[in-house]
Amino acid sequence: MESPTESATQPHSTVSAAAGPQDDATRLDRRREMADAIRALAMDAVQQANSGHPGMPMGMAEIAVALWGNALRHNPADPKWPDRDRFVLSNGHGSMLLYALLHLTGYDLPIDELRRFRQLHSKTPGHPEQGLTPGVETTTGPLGQGLANAVGMALAERLLAERFNREDLAIVDHFTWVFAGDGCLMEGISHEACSLAGTLRLSRLVVFYDDNGISIDGPVRNWFTDDTQQRFEAYGWHVIPDVDGHDVDALDAAIALARDWGEHGRDGVFAPTLVQCRTQIGRGSPARVGSAKAHGEPLGADEVAATRAALGWAHAPFELPESVRRAWDARPRGARAQAAWSERFARYREAYPADAQEFERRVAGRLPASYDDAFDAAVDEAVEKGGSVATRKASQNALNHFGAALPELIGGSADLTGSNLTDFRGSGALRTTEGFVAGRHINFGVREFGMSAILNGLALHGGFIPYGGTFLTFSDYSRNALRMAALMKQRVIFVFTHDSIGLGEDGPTHQPIEHAASLRLVPRLDVWRPCDAVESASAWAAAIARDDGPAALLFSRQALPFVSRSRAQVDAILRGGYVLRDAADPAAVLIATGSEVSLALQARELLAAEGIDVRVVSMPCADLFDRQDDTYRGAVLGAGAPRVAIEAGVGDGWWKYGCAAVVSIDTFGESAPAAELFRHFGFTPQNVVDTVRRVLKRRVPI
Repeated sequence: MESPTESATQPHSTVSAAAGPQDDATRLDRRREMADAIRALAMDAVQQANSGHPGMPMGMAEIAVALWGNALRHNPADPKWPDRDRFVLSNGHGSMLLYALLHLTGYDLPIDELRRFRQLHSKTPGHPEQGLTPGVETTTGPLGQGLANAVGMALAERLLAERFNREDLAIVDHFTWVFAGDGCLMEGISHEACSLAGTLRLSRLVVFYDDNGISIDGPVRNWFTDDTQQRFEAYGWHVIPDVDGHDVDALDAAIALARDWGEHGRDGVFAPTLVQCRTQIGRGSPARVGSAKAHGEPLGADEVAATRAALGWAHAPFELPESVRRAWDARPRGARAQAAWSERFARYREAYPADAQEFERRVAGRLPASYDDAFDAAVDEAVEKGGSVATRKASQNALNHFGAALPELIGGSADLTGSNLTDFRGSGALRTTEGFVAGRHINFGVREFGMSAILNGLALHGGFIPYGGTFLTFSDYSRNALRMAALMKQRVIFVFTHDSIGLGEDGPTHQPIEHAASLRLVPRLDVWRPCDAVESASAWAAAIARDDGPAALLFSRQALPFVSRSRAQVDAILRGGYVLRDAADPAAVLIATGSEVSLALQARELLAAEGIDVRVVSMPCADLFDRQDDTYRGAVLGAGAPRVAIEAGVGDGWWKYGCAAVVSIDTFGESAPAAELFRHFGFTPQNVVDTVRRVLKRRVPI
């Protein structure tokens, strides 16, 4: 393995020119003081909160000095500068490391916020939260997901560079840097994401592995004995092993080498880089260093005092000497870096005005004017074709329009493209095996969790609207990434096909029962289950247009009949629920979603033949419907007539609408053809009719 010190210094490198012994001593003292400032802020904040994780910030302080002290290209005055380096603290429990860095380098995070660590409404929550604290690129804490987000960010950088950079002018030219610990690498998502990152050759992704040998339960040698170097080399990564994580000069050299490999390749091979840093958790604490006790609890007042004495840190809690503030202040350097980029972008705009405008639009997340035309065309095509079609195919038909109109739309499937139908005309496949082919369809492989977290990273980076598909029952694999997308309010679209027992013979292992209902429990996640091609196009349109949260689109395997509508009804789809068929004086209201809407319509005809008139409400997105005003919701659901909900899934979520009965399935499915299963579980027009009759007989008031 090539030694980090053998690499030539790159333009952005932190390695200094030759200096005399006195200069070296001064520099080492300054950087030691910079690292100890992090240790002091971390232990003081955790102690004051009486809660938190001091060990990791204390152990990674020198790594932070090497990266943030000179190498990281960012501007604290403008945390949204498009060409900034991205930094991800995947081991988010060590959040005080990031908060200390943000404060020290000059972000809008005053010292009082560090004093309020882990307190209500502070900007320093227990784990970093994107959108709350300036400079936090992604919400981390669930281990491994930050690392997977970073893969998405690095992929976004690579794709945007391919699209917008010119030989004479590079406007997308940044790295993604990650801090990760043993827990991140133990989590299975790290395998999914890092394996794909190696295949995609994301050379501007650099991960610092905090190899301290300790987790909450103690020394990891008892449960984590992987050869991490060989593991990542097998993924196709470059590895810089055995770096002393407390030697800033050695870390400088490792950063320079990783940057060189990222920009120019290593012997012609472009790949991500893992920097394996040997560290001591809780370094500086005489009694806690190298122990699990340093991981997740305050040091205690006596040990904080002992640590101060051991470090020679004579300052009061949250007090920083001016020399430390000057050494850490990144604002002048950041302003110069952004000014140089702005000058370059001005020349780019002059030479390539249309591309400059498109770049700004995409980075800002604004939809193009062609979005409305694509939506109209998708609906028009659905109406013109009519007939029965599986909504997964209707989804692909809509994608053909949106994909052509929105170059930022990018997605794929977890090895189920032919089933999810997530490719679209002209999408092309992303390929890296023979050169770089910037297709907009990604084959994620069988990696549902990794795929979903990578999608979050693509969205967080900016410039893309990402989506990814798998079977609905496998949403369980990726569940926490969906939750994180909702928590971060990211525009990510999760496509789930084969949405009920209607998938048939694959049986209960693949048949979703509780999934739609459980996804609806996630705050800010809009769950769409359309009944036909028009609602499918509308679901895509709504998910694309929404810029404050994710959507889950649930599509059928089996063909569903086309439903005729007025223009007003088509528009009302975007309100989540609407009256599809009405009656002058309805005796009951049938509320249905997805494949069960056609069932409700058939039951309506049978009831009408008996002189019983009912209203049919289609509710493709209950989450969106619930956000409508009381007047609209009341007008749709009506007053006085009993309500019956119908969905081929668990029924608990429908009772909130004051239903008198719910036709549902509250057990696991069976292996059989779909039509037979629907009959077996009571999803027939006659059973709906019988349910309405029983309800009317009871005369349950609403």
